[in-house]
Formats: sequence, C-alpha cells, structure tokens
Amino acid sequence: MVAKKTTQRLGFKTGEFVVYPSHGVGVIVAIEEQEVAGLVLELFVISFEQDKLTLRVPVAKIKSVGMRKLAEEDMVTQALTTVTGRARVKRTMWSRRAQEYEAKINSGDLIAISEVVRDLYRSDDQPEQSYSERQLFEQAMDRMSREIGAVNRLTLTEAVQLIEKNLAKSPKRTKADAAESDEEAAA
Repeated sequence: MVAKKTTQRLGFKTGEFVVYPSHGVGVIVAIEEQEVAGLVLELFVISFEQDKLTLRVPVAKIKSVGMRKLAEEDMVTQALTTVTGRARVKRTMWSRRAQEYEAKINSGDLIAISEVVRDLYRSDDQPEQSYSERQLFEQAMDRMSREIGAVNRLTLTEAVQLIEKNLAKSPKRTKADAAESDEEAAA
C-alpha cells in the first residue's frame, strides 16, 4: 500500500507543526505515497493528538484546504493585542453571528480566531453566556491557545493563562479586575 516515504514536500517537513483550518494545530508525522483507485497520491499524514485524529491530505490539495505553517512571533503578538481590544458585537441575530464566528474559527486565521475570543469573552462580573456562545468561545480559545502554545513552546495551560492575562487588559474589565492585576504586578 505505501510505495515510498519522503521527509519534505512544498516547504513542509515531517515533525513540523501545521495549522489545518477545520482541526487546528497538528504535526506532520509522515509524507507518503498511496495508491487510491488506481491513482498514486502523495499524502501528508497529520496527527492531531488532542483529538486522537490522523488526517491524510493530498499534497496537491494543501493550498485549497488552507493548510499553513504556524504563525510567526509577530502574528502571535498581534493576536494577543487583538484580545485586549474592545469587543465588537454586531447587533444581528445570534444565529447569524454564530455562523460568522464559526466561519472565523474554521478559517484557521489566528487573528480572526482571536477576534472571536475577544468578542465572546465574559469576565466573572458579566452576565452568563448561552450554551452555544460558551461552546464557540471554548472552541476559539482552544484553537488560539494550541497555536500560541506551539509557537511559543508553552504548555496548553500556560498558553491559556497568557491569553487570559491579555483578556483581562481589555477595556471592559472591572475595578476589581484592575486591582487584582495590579496586585499580581506588585508581587
């Protein structure tokens, strides 16, 4: 079934972290050739450890599916700056906004994902979210933290804490939040 294995194709190599838009951060574990329906296809074998998923993507399709390398340091900085901004919530029906958020999350674009995190973030003093809002927030937070963790070589917990620290800087925080972050800074 497997004809031959290579270690690099189109600038991607085995052992490298990549972002696959609809699944998030994964690792290329192999590049192999397989015969499928009489055609020989060269495939990237990508493992998504967190989802216990292995994906085989034809090399010829990586552009059309939007697979990309991890973001650069400056893109991570820009994403963290994005979450400190004021939430921009459109006054449209939730179902429409939910579709837009879902599209941003599945775009694989770190900045778009950070916008979803910013817009759906709720501090402790704010009203509770609906179940679907919470689900979208957690999905966006998961994607963002996995990429930031992979880029900055942080654990998932450290990446989440870094994002939450930046979210606390957003203009909608309360005086209690400000006092708490001032105490942390003094410590």
